[in-house]
Amino acid sequence: MRVGLIRALSTTDQRLLHTHGRLLNTTFGFDVTTRCIPDQPYGVHDAASLEAAGPKVVDLAREMAGEVDALIISCTADPGLEEARAVVSIPVIGAGSAAAAAALTFGGRVGVLGLKHSVPSPVSSALGERMVLIDGPDGVETPNGFLLPTGIFDTLAGAQMLAEAGAGVILQASTGLSSIGMAEVLRRKLGLPVIDAVTAAGSMLTSAVSMRSPQLV
Repeated sequence: MRVGLIRALSTTDQRLLHTHGRLLNTTFGFDVTTRCIPDQPYGVHDAASLEAAGPKVVDLAREMAGEVDALIISCTADPGLEEARAVVSIPVIGAGSAAAAAALTFGGRVGVLGLKHSVPSPVSSALGERMVLIDGPDGVETPNGFLLPTGIFDTLAGAQMLAEAGAGVILQASTGLSSIGMAEVLRRKLGLPVIDAVTAAGSMLTSAVSMRSPQLV
């Protein structure tokens, strides 16, 4: 399957740019083409950056739709998701709503691990009262913070706090955590299911295509 991956983080670092595409290729065998939106080096991390990202995602969706079989918006805030679905005729999956849907398949409470000051609305709206939340890693206010050693250590501590607070599954509510391969680390450390938003989107896409429905998530 040819998949267009839209990164809501502007970067010229080719290794970082293609991290999520490599993850999808390794996990599902997708042939991934990755593009990133312009002028947002800190990604989506608050209301203003989310509002700015939406139209840029839609523009990329239009440009890429003729070259791929499906699109994934690799951001847990799902910027431009509904608008992109309205202008293209192929499946479009948002990482945030996909991760929330995956987490809901587990019983019990869902520990949400993400940025310090916010939970993406596709995640909080879907989980409702099942969500267990802490005030995010202290040093991680944008997705780039997960790339720093302090961000990694703070994330490990935050995940442990969520487990101790009664979470039965951990949802990674930032695709910055996908960029550093944190899900497998947390699974080994905590012994709990950990939902990686990028692979959740890939799984939902596989299901959507098999059922020939572009509006599964």
